Amino acid sequence: MTDSHTPGVTRRELLQAAGTVAAASALAGVAIPHVHAGEDNTIRLALVGFGGRGTGAAVNALNAKGGPVKLVAVADVFRDQIDRNFDTIKKVVGKDFDKKVDVPEDRKFVGFEAYKHAIDCLRKGDVVILATPPAFRWVHFTHAIDKGVNVFMEKPVAVDGPSSRRMFQLGERAEKAGLKVGVGLMCRHCVARAELLDQLQKGAIGDILLLQAFRQMGPEASSQVVARPKDMGELEYQIRKFHGFLWASGGCYSDFLIHNIDECCWMKGDWPVQAEGSGGRHFRTTARGEPTIDQNFDVYSVEYTFKDGTKLMLEGRTMPGCRTRFASYIHGSKGCGIISYNSHSPAKPRLFKGHSFTKENEIWHFGKGDGKDEPNPYDLEWDHLLTAIRENRPYNEVKRGVEASLVTAMGRMAAHTGQVIQRDQILNHPHELGPNVDKLALDLPAPVLAGPDGKYPLPQPGKTRAPYREF
Repeated sequence: MTDSHTPGVTRRELLQAAGTVAAASALAGVAIPHVHAGEDNTIRLALVGFGGRGTGAAVNALNAKGGPVKLVAVADVFRDQIDRNFDTIKKVVGKDFDKKVDVPEDRKFVGFEAYKHAIDCLRKGDVVILATPPAFRWVHFTHAIDKGVNVFMEKPVAVDGPSSRRMFQLGERAEKAGLKVGVGLMCRHCVARAELLDQLQKGAIGDILLLQAFRQMGPEASSQVVARPKDMGELEYQIRKFHGFLWASGGCYSDFLIHNIDECCWMKGDWPVQAEGSGGRHFRTTARGEPTIDQNFDVYSVEYTFKDGTKLMLEGRTMPGCRTRFASYIHGSKGCGIISYNSHSPAKPRLFKGHSFTKENEIWHFGKGDGKDEPNPYDLEWDHLLTAIRENRPYNEVKRGVEASLVTAMGRMAAHTGQVIQRDQILNHPHELGPNVDKLALDLPAPVLAGPDGKYPLPQPGKTRAPYREF
């Protein structure tokens, strides 16, 4: 098995090259009727959470095919996020900016209640993008449903049992209300992976026996957190560095590994029922030598088990200087395959006879014989959502998004506790990592506080008893 040592491209990295985000769409050339219920056929967008991920989602939405969209309101807890990333959107959208963006100062909302004001700028049938730290997803989703607004929400959509239960219920509410809801697990919209799934279902490599997923990278985003600046409040710091805090994001495990887990489950056609794992912190300093005080492990190794006994073996690492590996694989009774290779996109899926990933054993790859390129799934997920809105088709990805978030949290909890964790065990677990997030304000205490040594509580496998808390 061979791997490139060059990391793949994420949405955040795509934005660094202004004007290059748009990609070919599988829906290009398809005539889509304009049936939006408003006074014109423009679908208005509001963006809640103006970080790198929200900025990327907004750009993908503005590049979508099949009819006009316009960004009309933005919201974030912090004004500097809006100012910095508004400029990014302006650069990426380029000459179409004035046509696609209409956000005057009085529709740039700041603070914990800003999401309400941004959503309230929309009409029924418009779309709000929810891209804040995942802990707030259920809060913002509730208001969107109350207002009859369609939703695109970034993953993960829940970080623990209590938030998963809420999101399952909210997903049912949205479906009954006829709202269209997309979840940012864009790999499910990948044309190449879909063709791979078709090959697997036709028996190209026999029965599925084992899946493997790897995201072994250097420290990503805010997975490593150093001491809080003295001039910044505790809650502000934790929200700005949300990948470092389990209550806010589920940590680097939930936020980064969910895509690999989800694409493997898609190929398997099922969700794991239990997880057993291990992990730990090996380096307590950054590459610059600064002590780290976040709640993440540096490495995770988790065995997921499906109800038929099939295994998904997951390896995660966020350590500098190590060999990188960012891929998912599948092994069958007659052969093996690559689900994704070196990034989320392009996936470059392949199938092989036997169990050696060599060119001479290759029996299929996406585009073989026709030279097709892979459309960008970050764009496709928006094409599909907006088409469903305009054509009033049923479209609700919440249940699948919650399942992916839940089984991801199940693996994280297994590693953090040192116990075998069942799906129903975490779903019904009483420990809410971020209680009362709907009541937070910057002058209130954060959901987790540092100890006298300035460090936040770490998972300590084997130190807790049932029902087993992560910290």
